[in-house]
Amino acid sequence: MGKSRTKRFKRPQFSPTGDCQAEAAAAANGTEPEEDDGPAAELLEKLQHPSAEVRECACAGLARLVQQRPALPGLARRDAVRRLGPLLLDPSLAVRETAAGALRNLSACGGFEVCGDMVTKDIMTPLVALLKECSTGLDSNEMSPQEKKDQNRNSIENIANEAVNVLWNICECSSRAVSIFNKEGCLEIVLKYLSRFSTNVDLAISVAYCLQTVTEDNPELLKSFSAPALHVLESAMLSPVNSMEYILLKTLVAGTIWNLKDIIPSKSQAEIINAILKILSEVLEMDAGETVLQMKEAETQRIKTAAETEDTLQNVNGDDLIEDDEMEGIPHRRKVRRKAFISDLLPPTDKELRETIALLTAQQTALEIIVNMCCSEDPTDDEWEELSSSDESDSFMENSLSECGGQLLSPLCLSHEVHTALTNYLIPKKIFEKTAFPNSTAVDVCSRNPSWKPLIRKMSTIQCRALVCLQSLVSLLDVDHLGGPAALQTLAQHLSQLLFSQPDFAKHVDFLEAISSALRALLQTVASKNIPQCMTPDQLLTLCRAGIHSSNVGVRVNVVSILGITGSVLAKEDGTLDTLKTIGCFLLEVATKDPSLVVAGEALDALFDVFADGKEAERASVQIKLLSALKEFQPVFKMKIRKEGRAKYSPDQLCVLDNVKMNLRRFVAYQETVEKKLTT
Repeated sequence: MGKSRTKRFKRPQFSPTGDCQAEAAAAANGTEPEEDDGPAAELLEKLQHPSAEVRECACAGLARLVQQRPALPGLARRDAVRRLGPLLLDPSLAVRETAAGALRNLSACGGFEVCGDMVTKDIMTPLVALLKECSTGLDSNEMSPQEKKDQNRNSIENIANEAVNVLWNICECSSRAVSIFNKEGCLEIVLKYLSRFSTNVDLAISVAYCLQTVTEDNPELLKSFSAPALHVLESAMLSPVNSMEYILLKTLVAGTIWNLKDIIPSKSQAEIINAILKILSEVLEMDAGETVLQMKEAETQRIKTAAETEDTLQNVNGDDLIEDDEMEGIPHRRKVRRKAFISDLLPPTDKELRETIALLTAQQTALEIIVNMCCSEDPTDDEWEELSSSDESDSFMENSLSECGGQLLSPLCLSHEVHTALTNYLIPKKIFEKTAFPNSTAVDVCSRNPSWKPLIRKMSTIQCRALVCLQSLVSLLDVDHLGGPAALQTLAQHLSQLLFSQPDFAKHVDFLEAISSALRALLQTVASKNIPQCMTPDQLLTLCRAGIHSSNVGVRVNVVSILGITGSVLAKEDGTLDTLKTIGCFLLEVATKDPSLVVAGEALDALFDVFADGKEAERASVQIKLLSALKEFQPVFKMKIRKEGRAKYSPDQLCVLDNVKMNLRRFVAYQETVEKKLTT
């Protein structure tokens, strides 16, 4: 039903135990059985214990419990949020940290319903107070003695990190929370945390995630960005450190700065665009598969070296250990000592795995930022900014955005200059490379290591994001920026190979939606430029027959549109009668039988395109009795819109469906003239 707009990406809700959404709703409404209350009741009771250690243990227990789906309803019934909230300001720093951790897990696993309930139960009041206290505590610690400073600062920064994650999760799900963020001056607080990126990258990354969320479509907050605030973002984005965690940080900050495009001074726009795209280009340049293999080998070698070092030390001190064991009468003490010794040599988290996840997340985020850049509002001619042709993002430092704060401009758009910058940084080429299937060796290595196995899904997600990104670029960029007609034909062959190399492609819904979106955009561009199609109608019909049975509406809309584009091209050629009849019957069946009006409307739109013109199309329409079928379906379609419309579909969708209904009436009239012409 017209040209599709690529969806903007939002962060998916974290679900450590699977699909927590249903349980989240039940938790908020308190509709689950009472049998789940046992552990929840016991732990919640201990939150009031006079001993800080007991309160801390109770919070830690709740942090684990909320990741178990059956526990959420019991926690909701017993008002866990209101009981945990005051502990964010507990006299014990350890209790504060574990309470924030429990709320972080609850908000991450609980989803929209639970986060909304947390805001309703006023979690934002103690949370904001905690963030402010942490900020003050970090300032006061600067004047403390060194030993005390290090101990307290680390504790406070850990608490701040947990609190920022709670804030991020809630703001992701609740517009009311974002409004409180704006009014309570949280921006200044989290920017202070971000400014510590050189000494605490974990905290900075959490802040960057939060900022990317709260700055999206939030004009009220944009007014609060002063020159010093912009300078903090600039410093983080241009940090010279290139570890994988810093790469993730810089990517997230780049996304935040893109969200601030409406307040960027005109003389800094070109530099900022180039700085952002340079970072995204560098992120996408890295080979994720090779990185996985290298980091897994590094982990193996580290553990091996640690074990060898321990064995050497045990050989040196072995007699002493045995004597101690004999004196204490504890058998096999050396085995216990060995296990403890190895764990002491390992970091709290696996360093190599952590860094690899940071890179994969950075690549996924970079692709999502590019898609969101492409989804910006289409500008009118007088809104285009005159940007410099400079490709040197280093000049960003010479003409700092923080020196020019306060000048509000028209929205920054994907102009010709930005298109050129995308091409200069070889963004289309790098995105093309990311659409390939993940490195098979890396997948095999990850599949044999439980802690690395989740990376397989992350690598597949990067492929899907790259395909969606490719769709956006193909829809927006000129053919020349994409490499010309030959490059588009090569791309079509590549997508065809990706699709048909997977016999069970229809089972992988995310992949199918992404690749069908890319194919739809590519075929539309190829058709509009009269470039010969590379995929055969039989190949496309195979895709469409598999895709039309998908439970995903987006997949069904895409395959219907693909057939519409293909059919409209074939209608202008000779000798295509049988193929047009097959396409027509397929689309007609979808239009009349698909349960979604959106898909049915798209199928009708495709029929209008295929049979709008051409001798072969006219003959095919008569032979499949298109006119009688549409006449019979016309009142049914009207009734379904009237009956289901307001309850199931958005105002925008209803507007499009009304247009389809009107076009159906016109198309029926046109088909009547066609049938008269061919039957007389």
